[in-house]
Amino acid sequence: MMDPLREVLGTVRLTGGIFLDTRLTAPWCFYTKVRGEDCEPFLAAPTQIIAYHVVIDGSLLVSVEGAPAIQVHGGEIVLLPRNDAHTLASGPGLEPKNAHDLIQPAMGRGMARISYGGGGDAVHLVCGFLASEQLCNPLIAGLPRILKVDVREGTSRDWVEASVRFAANELIEGRGASSGVVSRLSELLFVEAVRNYSLAAKDQELGWLKGIADQHVGRALALIHGNISSPWSVEALAREVGLSRSAFVDRFTTLVGTSPIRYLTILRLQTAKLNLRETQTTLARLASSVGYESKEAFSRAFKREFGLSPARWRDQQTVG
Repeated sequence: MMDPLREVLGTVRLTGGIFLDTRLTAPWCFYTKVRGEDCEPFLAAPTQIIAYHVVIDGSLLVSVEGAPAIQVHGGEIVLLPRNDAHTLASGPGLEPKNAHDLIQPAMGRGMARISYGGGGDAVHLVCGFLASEQLCNPLIAGLPRILKVDVREGTSRDWVEASVRFAANELIEGRGASSGVVSRLSELLFVEAVRNYSLAAKDQELGWLKGIADQHVGRALALIHGNISSPWSVEALAREVGLSRSAFVDRFTTLVGTSPIRYLTILRLQTAKLNLRETQTTLARLASSVGYESKEAFSRAFKREFGLSPARWRDQQTVG
């Protein structure tokens, strides 16, 4: 059976990796952010990075600026969908160090390590990432700054916990550092975290996630996100998902809160906006990549939506 959420998130085409084995004893506290060079064994030039930490044993606090800290325990994974700089600590009120100052380089095929702390309660975690060299995707930008998934919940997740531990141990011992298994496991954990969020979040926070559980609308969202440059029409989408035109429009609009074509337009322009800020892609190339036949048509649509031309908007971000 198709999993619409996994299919939609799969359109981002993320590659995963685990790069740091971290063993700590209380008290300890450090701040960190995944850097492009941390991804180099797996991706040369990531444009989008999701950081995550798998807590093998122990517990810790994770926080980003401006938001309350969350507690994470052994068997849980915390993800930062926009790779915000964040602080990890054994408890509140501690002065953070820079994690990159604590890293011991990898020996041979092993992982880089951090071994640090005051000798109290122990914590073991491994740090990883999901990243993409593709255009930045607003799917990720629309998620909260921190997501948490508990792989201990439910008997169906027993194999996930076992896989996490197996992959972490293999990497710690220097085996399979670029394994496709780790990449697929990273993607699975991300899907599970987003699924948990979609079940718990309020309707006004969900956006595109509201329609993802519906067989027809979820499939349409996967098609749109899978190829936003395609000249989609309402008729084509309705035909692909097995509904009449009117039934499809009604169902999509009710669940997602906007019409299919309006959703596609906003997705294209938000994707372009994100890439104008995060990359140096030319306007002509960006226009083509998000489904516009010319730079001029793209510029008109962008200005109509945001009040500025793409070039002017990019210049403002650079000045800011």
